[in-house]
Amino acid sequence: MYKKSLPSGLVIQNTEAHHAKGLAALQQTVFPTLSPEELMGEAHYLQHIRIFPEGQFVVLDGERAVGMSTTMRYHFSLAQHTFLEISGNLWMTTHEPDGDWLYGLDVGVDPEYRGMGLAREIYRARQETCRTLGLKGQITVGMMNGYQARSHELSTDAYYELLKKGEINDPTVSVQLRMGFEIQGLIHDYLDDPKCGNCGVLMTLDANKPV
Repeated sequence: MYKKSLPSGLVIQNTEAHHAKGLAALQQTVFPTLSPEELMGEAHYLQHIRIFPEGQFVVLDGERAVGMSTTMRYHFSLAQHTFLEISGNLWMTTHEPDGDWLYGLDVGVDPEYRGMGLAREIYRARQETCRTLGLKGQITVGMMNGYQARSHELSTDAYYELLKKGEINDPTVSVQLRMGFEIQGLIHDYLDDPKCGNCGVLMTLDANKPV
């Protein structure tokens, strides 16, 4: 089981069943503009733990869940897909036990705890899981969360091209790129969230890279 105490006094570890209710509440705090159909609930988290316990993470301040990540094993593909398709409508029935990549379905940190490096710690935990399981690395679909502010002047494709060139600093994708993720493509209609123009940036991070 993964468990690490952080200098701040917080703890990051594999999610356990008693964390599920707190994580469901945290989802709504972290993703306020996401459609309700795409928000994970308590039953979903319990299912994820049953399917792939070593791939689920929570950051705790005492008993309070302040960060989280849901992952599954998967074979890499450049095919267009939606968040609901890839997650098995949030039930993670799409998990491939022999998949050679760790697909990160989400990463979230409570707004009160941002700026403490917790997202990086979550990615580190995921990277350690990749190495322990002998996986090739992580897959993530980063949300272009800076798009809405530029939507009056740029299409999602134009925003993406500027992002690839490093000419735009996106609050989510640019952070992931600085961690070592590499862009593989743009996925349209990945989810229902106007903040990112419903798009996601497909990225990979090789398991041998430090985070």
